Amino acid sequence: MPTIKSFLLCFFCLTLNFVFSQKEELQKLENVISSKTKKFSSDINFQKSLELFRDEKWDSTLSYITKTLESNKQVDSELRNYYFFLKGYSLQRKKNRKAAQEVFHKIKNPFELSIHVQSYLGEIASEEKDFTKALTILQKVEDDWNDTIKGIKISNIKHNIGLCYLHLKKFKEAEKYLTNSIQLYEKDKDTVELVGAYGDIANLYYEEYKDDLAIPYFKKAYELSKHAANFTLKSNTAKNMAVVEENRKDLTAALKYRKEYEQWNDSLNNHNKIWELAQLEKKLAVEKKQSEVNVLKVENKAKIAQRNGYLYTAITLLVLLFVITFYYRQNIKSKKTILNQKEQLDELNATKDKLFSIVSHDLRSSVNTLKLSNKKVIKKLEKENIKEAHQLLQQNTNIVGSAYNLLDNLLNWALLQTKQSYFEIKEIHLFFTVEHVAYNYIPLIKEKQLHFENSISKAVKVMADQESLKIILRNLLDNAIKFSEANGEIKIYTENNDSLISIIIEDTGVGIDNEIREKLVKKKITLEERKHKDVIGSGLGLQLCKSMIQKNNGTLSIVSELGKGTKMIVSLLKPLSNE
Repeated sequence: MPTIKSFLLCFFCLTLNFVFSQKEELQKLENVISSKTKKFSSDINFQKSLELFRDEKWDSTLSYITKTLESNKQVDSELRNYYFFLKGYSLQRKKNRKAAQEVFHKIKNPFELSIHVQSYLGEIASEEKDFTKALTILQKVEDDWNDTIKGIKISNIKHNIGLCYLHLKKFKEAEKYLTNSIQLYEKDKDTVELVGAYGDIANLYYEEYKDDLAIPYFKKAYELSKHAANFTLKSNTAKNMAVVEENRKDLTAALKYRKEYEQWNDSLNNHNKIWELAQLEKKLAVEKKQSEVNVLKVENKAKIAQRNGYLYTAITLLVLLFVITFYYRQNIKSKKTILNQKEQLDELNATKDKLFSIVSHDLRSSVNTLKLSNKKVIKKLEKENIKEAHQLLQQNTNIVGSAYNLLDNLLNWALLQTKQSYFEIKEIHLFFTVEHVAYNYIPLIKEKQLHFENSISKAVKVMADQESLKIILRNLLDNAIKFSEANGEIKIYTENNDSLISIIIEDTGVGIDNEIREKLVKKKITLEERKHKDVIGSGLGLQLCKSMIQKNNGTLSIVSELGKGTKMIVSLLKPLSNE
């Protein structure tokens, strides 16, 4: 008996795959969607998605819907639900169950096909062997179902609930639902699904060692499969009968069923080969037709060339007629362009003057502080107070480092503004770039007693220019260290957002108020006097970061609250291989 049960459980699992006739289901589902989306009939993108869906081109459906949603952020909320529905169903048919679950959960209520969504989520949970979850979902579908709902058969729902109970070893409930589904299948004369249902209830009785109840159902499944065109059904039912007879010690009958099983199995293989041959013939026919079309194209091209000769003559005359008008309008546009350029030049000059004023003030303050500090060092050395002299020298080093960073940012900003910087955007291993930048700040981090953590996976890659990315990370890390209190924390990690990788530099420092934060994320360059008098900086570093992030096709956002730290978020494109 254990051998029989082991095999029959395999048959039982197979029934989950053919409980639904997928082709019939897809046709009904497509009809339901078409009837409910008539108001979107003028939407070309949705109709194209529906056409690919109808043709079962799952990869093309997914690709087209993804591009449509990415390129159009203002899609109607109801239409977006239908896009997610088509996408989730396509992922499920591709056996990408987790992704299908995520997409189905993006659908927001109210949605006219919400019961269909729950039905598919129940199927996915069953396929993932989470039968308790599947049972909860499918029973809710059973409660909400009514005769007006198209595309979902209550017999299939009851059948799947019975299968869940069977997996959970709740035989009494399983028997009730499987028996009910059989009655519905018999009423609808649904041969394919009846074969599966008979096999499942037979398996149920075998699990309970009720062989006298199980065997008649196996026989029913076998006899009914003879009227089905599905070779897999015929093969499986014959094999089941062979196992049953082997366990009943009727080896003659078992041998008969084994031979029949092998015959159907060979027929299935031959059927597959015939199908492949038919596909090849279809391909050759298409190629032949295409060659004929190409010949017609050449002939049409010659006729079109002759016709175009006449058209070009007429067009030339029209062009001459419009030349004077064009130059007149062009003259007006040129004057407007010159005026706009003058205004932009005036604005850039004002920005330059302000930049020089702020930078010169900051450098003067740094040098003056360094000068006074060196005098203190000399006095301490004269008094042989080495410890305080060392502290002053360390302070001087920090001042020099900040001033150097300011000059370096000024140089890079100037190169960027004069378009002399070289950009080569390519795949970059983010972890090693962050480690390289952070290495230079280790002494400063230790001195300030900060806890630093790089949580970026070594597998993460982004599309960016190597040197400009280092400048961006260096400035953001430098700011995080400057505005962090002693014993604070700085973390660098990433988040995955569709086609983007978000690099997050998070600190527990003083934070930024909303007014300043909104100014910092604006695209327009704004240079402000610093708020923290004990920190050297003109704000040029962040402006440089914004420009370089834009050059790398990325975006910058800031999440901060006074006294609770800051998150600087740099979003860059993923390499295609990561998507």
